[in-house]
Amino acid sequence: MISRRRKQIRALIEREGEVQLRNLKDSFPQVSMMTLRRDLDSLEKEGHVIRTHGGAVSVRRLMNSGEEHPYETRAGENRKGKQAIAKRALPYVEKNRSLFFDAGSTVMCLAEILPNEEFSVLTSGLNIAIEILKRSKPLVMTVGGSVNRNTFSVSGPSAMDLIDTFNIDLALMGTSGFSVESGFTVANVYEGNLKRKVVEQARKVIVLMDSSKINKNMAFTYAGLKDIDVIVSEKPLPEDVENEVKKFNIEICCS
Repeated sequence: MISRRRKQIRALIEREGEVQLRNLKDSFPQVSMMTLRRDLDSLEKEGHVIRTHGGAVSVRRLMNSGEEHPYETRAGENRKGKQAIAKRALPYVEKNRSLFFDAGSTVMCLAEILPNEEFSVLTSGLNIAIEILKRSKPLVMTVGGSVNRNTFSVSGPSAMDLIDTFNIDLALMGTSGFSVESGFTVANVYEGNLKRKVVEQARKVIVLMDSSKINKNMAFTYAGLKDIDVIVSEKPLPEDVENEVKKFNIEICCS
C-alpha cells in the first residue's frame, strides 16, 4: 500500500512538476499530513524529488529544464489578465523616478503602456528595454551579463555590480511562482540572485502577479512577504493567501 501510494505521488509530481502538501492531502484524504510528509521525504532520499517549504519539486523537471517555458508561450498566456494588472500598476509609476523593470511577460505589458515621461529605467529584460526605447523621454539602461533565451532576461555577476550603483525608487517585479511557504520564486538561480539584490536595493517593491502563479513554486526564492510593499493581480487573492499577506501590511491591488 505504501509503495503504491508513493508511486502515485511520484507520478503526480513528475506530471505537474511540483506539489504542495495541502493539495496532496486533497488527492489522498484518507492519509495524514504526517504520513504524506514521510512519503515526500522518502521520495527525496530516493532522488526523485527535492523537498520545498510545504511540498516538493520534481528532480526530473529541474534537470530537464531549470527554466520557464519560452517567452512567446508565456506572453500569450492570460494576456488579458496581464494587461489588467499593468493598468492597475501604472498609477504607482511616477515620473522623474528611478525605476527597475524586471524581465517577464506581465512587466512587459506595463512597459507597453508606459507614458512618454522622464524616467530613469534600469531593466534586466532586453525586450522591455527595446519597448521603452520607443519613447523619447525615458533614460533606459540594461544590466550586463548572460542572456536567457527563454525569458530574454540578463543576469550574472556583472549585473549584480550595476544594481549596487543604481538608486531604485520603485522596483516593478514579476514572479514565476508564489506561495505563502516559499515566497516569490523563479526557476533560474542567477535570475533569483539578481531579483533578490533588486528587492534589497529598492525603496519600494511592487510585484505584478497573475493568479496562475499563486500556490506555484519554482526552485529559487527571491523574496518573502516581508520584503514586498504592494501586490497587483487581476483577481482577488485566495482567502488564505490574503489573510497571510495582510499580516505584513502589504497593499493589495486586485479589484
